[in-house]
Amino acid sequence: MAKPKTSLTAVEQRAEELDTIAAVLPIERRDELAELLTDQDIETLRHLVNQGMGDNTLRALTSDLAYLEAWGLAATGQSLPWPAPEALLLKFVAHHLWDPERRETDPEHGMPADVAENLRSQGFLKSVGPHAPATVRRRLANWSTLTKWRGFDGAFAAPSVKSAIRLAVRAVPRTRRRKSATAVTGDVLARLLATCATGTLRDVRDRAILMVAFASGGRRRSEIAGLRREQLTVEPPIEMPDGRPLPSLAIHLGRTKSSSGEQDEIVYLTGRPVEALNAWIVAAKIDSGSVFRAIGRWGNVSRRAIDPQSVNAIIKQRAAMAGLDPIELSAHGMRSGYLTEAANRGIPLQEAMEQSRHRSVQQASSYYNSAERRSGKAARLLA
Repeated sequence: MAKPKTSLTAVEQRAEELDTIAAVLPIERRDELAELLTDQDIETLRHLVNQGMGDNTLRALTSDLAYLEAWGLAATGQSLPWPAPEALLLKFVAHHLWDPERRETDPEHGMPADVAENLRSQGFLKSVGPHAPATVRRRLANWSTLTKWRGFDGAFAAPSVKSAIRLAVRAVPRTRRRKSATAVTGDVLARLLATCATGTLRDVRDRAILMVAFASGGRRRSEIAGLRREQLTVEPPIEMPDGRPLPSLAIHLGRTKSSSGEQDEIVYLTGRPVEALNAWIVAAKIDSGSVFRAIGRWGNVSRRAIDPQSVNAIIKQRAAMAGLDPIELSAHGMRSGYLTEAANRGIPLQEAMEQSRHRSVQQASSYYNSAERRSGKAARLLA
């Protein structure tokens, strides 16, 4: 007699629902998110996937939604109400933007210790001080977006919320820092690549990741992690007057952070980066699907793509192996480093932007201006 099928729990059902959108929205903490997110949360995410929202935007929304739900449970003991009342928004601001000096004399100021410990134990909270205002504003903006997608009007534009943020930021001024303190320029990249000198699968993969991320214009870590074999097109070799032809490859980026779904953004790889990528594809026997994949402890290549955070971790690990400070380097350093290196080599800004796919001339030119100022006459009056 056949055994009756065991009905799935609500958490298991949500986990399966998350699996169905994983191809568009890679999720590394599926089981944890299934416990945090509600059925309505999952339905909202599925709706956004069906609406064709960009992958990077979906990842950011999911990450912030998970944090908000975790914070709501820790701070109030229950899942987020939709729409969120004004008082809850003010509580969120008070818990994340606070004055460290006042905290020393008033332990109740800022995020309560039990709430902070709860979030920290789940891996949601890493900082010990107040959050960056930009992070708080982004999470509130995503909270507002999710509220609208559910068909509600929120209190996000309420004068009290805007005033609370403005006063909190003014009370705790923060110096704006770049995402990566150190740009990964050519000399830094060479040191990172020197740690990938063996023929192990991990070295072959990491070498390809480093070279492709940099040479393709400083691609974002999400674009590197999500790169698929189907996005690669072999191009005719580049003829060189004084040497052998260089292999050439096109990467079809599709939708990116700064492009629409109708555009097919394309960047090109030439020479050594192509050879490094081909070496990894052959070694890992990748015929289709994700290009950069996890490698198990026994050297087995996973079928699933590495997650974006792994790209960051690889760069930091290689930095430590190269004798560099991993705190000073990050995946974004590849992006800033590419433009900085292009400026140092005298490559025209417009040509570099064609490869990096920067839309803002002002943002891209800041790296050029810094390079020129550092080596210009104005900086060498007493040299």
